[in-house]
Amino acid sequence: MSAGKKKSLTATDILYHARRFIIFLLMTSFVVTCCALLLLRSMQIDEQAIRQNAPLTLFNVLFLSVLIWCADTLRRYFWVNRHVRRIVRGLQKIQSGDFSVRIAPVQEKNSRNELDGIIDGINQMTQELAGVETLRTDFISNVSHELKTPLAVIDNYATLLRNPALTHQERMDYARIISGAAARLSGLITNILKLSKLENQQIYPVAASYDLGEQLCECMLGFESIWEEKRLDIQTDIEDGVVIQADRELLGLVWNNLLSNAVKFTEPGGTVSCALHADGPYAVVSVSDTGCGMSPETGAHIFEKFYQGDTSHAAQGNGLGLALVKKVVDIVGGEISVASTLGKGSTFTVKVGRQTL
Repeated sequence: MSAGKKKSLTATDILYHARRFIIFLLMTSFVVTCCALLLLRSMQIDEQAIRQNAPLTLFNVLFLSVLIWCADTLRRYFWVNRHVRRIVRGLQKIQSGDFSVRIAPVQEKNSRNELDGIIDGINQMTQELAGVETLRTDFISNVSHELKTPLAVIDNYATLLRNPALTHQERMDYARIISGAAARLSGLITNILKLSKLENQQIYPVAASYDLGEQLCECMLGFESIWEEKRLDIQTDIEDGVVIQADRELLGLVWNNLLSNAVKFTEPGGTVSCALHADGPYAVVSVSDTGCGMSPETGAHIFEKFYQGDTSHAAQGNGLGLALVKKVVDIVGGEISVASTLGKGSTFTVKVGRQTL
């Protein structure tokens, strides 16, 4: 440790050590006095001899007190304080934002003490903080990415509206597109706030009856410009009259994420399919694509937060969307599964309870 970082004894430290010494002195005096009284009761010793040896006895008591105090101070300095300083250094790193810190235990697992319990609690807290920090970073990245699309639409068409040569019909069309993008932006922000509350268990779904087929069609039309640009073949098989009772906005997030992934990971000229049919008490929605697909190993972890099995597509997402989809499906009491073949495509299937007459 450098000279600039050395700590000098303060008045508080001096009082602390003086108090500990007095406590040891009193304890030692008490023990020695008790032992002396027991000894005197069992032996016939001249009172004059006792008086003569009193100073020596007092010196022995003081010597024992100093010896015990020094021994305890050395024990605390070389064992307790050393580990405490190590814990403090770890906490300082955590405080500075380094959540990769893990403090080594004092003793082995078969011989643990109170310090090891404290260290275990700190390590567990750090691990949870690291997860929260990752969630925060990825959430901000995801939000920024999702906000760019409607903002770009608003900016582009607002710029076009400045052209004085536009016809009245063109101005109306551009204004309608801007209004739609603003509505999409507003809905996106609302969903983001809901997701934040979902992660913190601060929101509960509000169930209402609505036609699921209509919602799926609305969600698909939201990606029309993208699939037209990529020349995708869009196939639909949506059964009429499938009514469910669930939170419309939360499930809208599920369909938008699944359709977004299908369009995103399908090569130009590929096929994206969306199907809906009733299966007893359930409404079953399937979203398929002919994109890159994934291996069984990736499929087993695809709904975990921040997991990205195919690093070549990491730039297209941050591994948060499907984890949030799974969260929403679980909250509304549904089921979600995936079937995929590497290089051939994927099919996501969601089952939710439907309203039956």
